[in-house]
Amino acid sequence: MDFDQPLPRELKAADSASLLGLEERACDLGLSQRLDPAWVRANVAPDGTHYLWPALWHSLSHRPDVPRQLRCELLITLRAGDRVRSLLDVLPGDFAPLPRVTSREEGMQVSPLFDRAPSIREWLLQEGESSDRL
Repeated sequence: MDFDQPLPRELKAADSASLLGLEERACDLGLSQRLDPAWVRANVAPDGTHYLWPALWHSLSHRPDVPRQLRCELLITLRAGDRVRSLLDVLPGDFAPLPRVTSREEGMQVSPLFDRAPSIREWLLQEGESSDRL
C-alpha cells in the first residue's frame, strides 16, 4: 500500500451487524484498537447507527503480515440510547464499502457527539461496571 496515501476524510455509518463484523475482524487479526465482540453483541442497540471517522493510519511494525489500518474514532449507540466513544482499527478494504454520511445535517448532528460522548471506560465507571470486560 502506498504510504503517501491520504487519510480518507469521510464520515461512515455502520449498522450493528456491520459494526460487529468489523470488531470481529479486528479481533481475528489481533489489531490494537478493538472491543470484545461479546461486549458489542451485548451492549449495542440492535437497530442502532454507529459512526466511524478516520483519525490516522496505523501499522503493526512487528507484524508485517498485517496490512496497514485506519484507526477510526467510533461513536457507538447503546441499547438504552446512550452514545459512547471508542477507537477501532479497520482495514481500508473494510472501511471503503461502508455507507458514507452524505447529509450535511446528519454530519452536523454527529460531529459534536464525538466530543461530548463519554469513552466506553468512562461510561462503564458511571454505570458502576468494571472496564476489564472490554
